[in-house]
This record gives sequence, structure tokens and C-alpha cells, in this order.
Amino acid sequence: MPSLLELIYAPRSRWNADARTAFSDALQERYLRVMNLTDKRNEEKRFQLRLNADASDGAVPYAALIAPDQDLSGGYGGMSVVAFPSDSDDGGPAIIGMVVGTNGLAPDEAILGRPGHARKCAAIAAALNRRHSGCAWAKHDPVRIDMELPKAVASQLESWQGPVKKYGRVLYATFVPPSARTVESDALVLDALWSFIDLFFDERGIAPKKPFQPSAARLRTAWLSCILPSIAPTQVKRLLDDRRFVIVEGPPGTGKTEMAESLLRDSFGGRGRVIQFHPGTTYETFIGGLSPQDGGTLGFTFRPSPGHLMEAAREAAAKPGEPYLLVIDEINRADLAKVLGEAIYLFEPGRESREVTLQHHYADTGRTLRLPPNLYVLGTMNSADRSIAILDLAVRRRFSFVQLWPQLSVVKQHAGDTLAQAFEDLLMLFVEHATDDALSLVPGHAYFLGQDDEAVSRLSTGVRPLLEEYLSQGYVSGFAEEIRAFLSRHVQEA
Repeated sequence: MPSLLELIYAPRSRWNADARTAFSDALQERYLRVMNLTDKRNEEKRFQLRLNADASDGAVPYAALIAPDQDLSGGYGGMSVVAFPSDSDDGGPAIIGMVVGTNGLAPDEAILGRPGHARKCAAIAAALNRRHSGCAWAKHDPVRIDMELPKAVASQLESWQGPVKKYGRVLYATFVPPSARTVESDALVLDALWSFIDLFFDERGIAPKKPFQPSAARLRTAWLSCILPSIAPTQVKRLLDDRRFVIVEGPPGTGKTEMAESLLRDSFGGRGRVIQFHPGTTYETFIGGLSPQDGGTLGFTFRPSPGHLMEAAREAAAKPGEPYLLVIDEINRADLAKVLGEAIYLFEPGRESREVTLQHHYADTGRTLRLPPNLYVLGTMNSADRSIAILDLAVRRRFSFVQLWPQLSVVKQHAGDTLAQAFEDLLMLFVEHATDDALSLVPGHAYFLGQDDEAVSRLSTGVRPLLEEYLSQGYVSGFAEEIRAFLSRHVQEA
């Protein structure tokens, strides 16, 4: 009898009852209480294995894990994991995918409509594509069963036109195994299979057997890293070298300011300065303008004074062989388009010869402003601060943006068990329920760095006020009860 991996590469003509055995044996080994998938007395009633072994011309054979209490012939509904062999014996391996049954979303409307399900499918595809480019795809919204497959995806599935024509609208994630088998490709195929199958079971509250939990955790960590990727300072430094003007954005407590200061210290040798924007920051304080000076008949007079950018440009130009970094903390707290004024023209990588004419004459620079090629600008931006204006497109295209996300690995390394568990629960709560906008609000790991004797203080004085502010502002209205339940459980237990 073929193994599950061998079945994926088996010719279409061999997709017969052996497919049931291959899936049954693999599932029985990995999952608890799956003793006999064909036995109606099976105590595990949260899924079914369905097989269409008809390999005749025009038929679309498949093997599928489907929702419970669905018919085993004709159409079915809900979330499913499906493997489709190619249209012919020499057409290549079977493709693996997530499919909405042709009878519609029921009984899995809640699963399919939850932001986290689509997010996880996309992350699984991204994790697989990291290892073999272009092998996987996921639809942004699985419930849109009215949409055809994108042309770019359909063009990759020419050897599976039967499944595409019949099920293309309900197919919301796919993996195409490499045609040539190697040790690496076999490992990739197995990881793709179990990533989708584990997701199917996890959505139904079924955990793998204990010996297979490390494998499931490894796969989960791989795709979770695509939702919340880790960015090292060296990666930001490379981006600065390439683009010169970079903004690091992310939720509160992810270490944005700390990263900027470490780059200034370690990569620029301390050559530069740190400033902070706020709602009172103006063109005059950042670029330059008139400011009161001592003297005059009334005790003061107005004279042109350089702003932070002019001073940074002057200091960088004084030592052209040494890189200079201007760090702008909380760069989105001010109206950046107004603060930059005409100087926005200078923020163009590779155009160091550009200059602008200023309204006033300054002692050191005259009436022109240029940004020397050794001047770099790094901004930090809190994505949870909804009280400020969104950066306009003209500003955004002149900066490269890097997203800094909370990191579970940091908390596991530097926090006690109580805080680590609270952070993981909150992190997965946002991954599961938050919209794309709300995901950027997930509290960062800095809120949870401490030992168990600090748990009460950190959760009650740090995490609780932040989450209560989210609730009061309506930022997490889609899963407010989940947030309240988290607060009730973890703060009281701590």
C-alpha cells in the first residue's frame, strides 16, 4: 500500500481505494482517537475522510478531509483539505489545497469567515514559498466563492484543468509539489501536507498525538514567522545603505526606538542625533525659519535659525567620509508633509545633487539646502497611534518601510512562564481574530519581559491599560469579548 507521500506522486490511474488506506494510515498515526475512519461508530465525529477514486476521462478524482455530518456522495459544504491528482498519468504529482465545499460555507461559516483562518492559509503558503518559490498560493478571502482563480495561479495549474474547472472558485489555497523528487522536495511536500492537515484539525479542536506535537509546533512556528517576521538591525542597516531614508513601524513595545538607538551606536559609531516629533513640531523647528533672539528694542528680535535637518546636513557635510544618522522618533506624531515642506524634494535616494531654495538666508548654508550623500534618516512610527494623520502617498514613496512585530521567541527567552503564556495567548488572539488593521495593534513583547514575581505589575499596569484603551476607542470591536476574557483570565490569575 502506498504511503501518503507516495500517493501524491502516484499516477492518476492508481488513485483507487489505496488512497483511502494511505490517508487513513497517516491520520491514524498522527492523530488521537482516529481508529477507523470508515467505521460509523468512530468516536471522533469532528471530520470525515471522503474519496472519489473515479479516474476515468472527465472525472475529477480526489481525497478530502471534510466537515462531519456531510453526505459522502454528491456535494458537501464547509472547510476541507483536498488532494487532486493530475489530469493524466504523466501530468505530474497531485496538488494539495484547501477547498470550500460546493454546497457552501455551512457548517464552517465561523471558521472560514474568521480573519485568522485566511491569515494562516496565507502564512502557510508564504512559508512554503520561502523554500520553493511560487509553489503555493492562498486567496485573501476564502468566503469569496464567487471569484475565479487569478490568472497567474490558474496558469500554473495547466496539468490540473479538471479540478480547476470544477472547483476553481472554491479552491482557496494550493500547493504544487515539485515534479522531480529529491530528499528536499519530499520533505517540502510532507510539510505542506501536514501544515494544511494540521490547520484543518486545529480549527476543529483536535490536537495531534504527543509524539507528533513537536513536528506540528515546528510547522506552526514556520508559518507564524511569516505573519510576524523577525527583523534584525543588520537588515535595517542594509536597507539604509540602499535607500538612505527608512521608517521602522510597528505596535507599541516592539523595540523600535531601541533598534534605532543601537544602529546609531553600533553601525554609525555614534555619529548622528536623535530627535522626537510631536504635534507641535513645525517646518521652522525641523527645516528652519525665524525664531526669537535676544536683543532689539523690545528685548528680542527674529532671526533665521536652522532646524534639526539643516543642522544634521551641516554636521554630515563636515565629515563627508563618515556616515551620519538622523533618528526621528515618533515620526508620524507630526504632520510630516507640512514639516518637510519643499524639502520633501530632497528625499530621493540616488539624487544627492538635488537642492532647494529656502525662504531665508542662513549663516552657514545661505539660502540653499542639500542633503549630503553620507546623511541617512531613520524614523520610527507607532502603528497603534490612531490619533495622528496617516502619512500621505508622496511621503510614503520617499521612505522605505520596515514592519517590526512582537516576537514570541524573545519572550520565551527573557520572561517567566506566567508572562510568556499570557503573551502567547494574546498574540494568537490577535492572529486569530484581528482584521489586518487591528493586527498592527498587538502589544509588543516589551510589555511581557519580566519574571513571574513581576507578572501582576506588568499585566495590571502595562497590558491592561493599553487593552482597555483599545476597547474604549473601538479599535478591537470585532473581538472585544475575547479581549475582555483575556483580561479577566490572565490579570486575575497573575
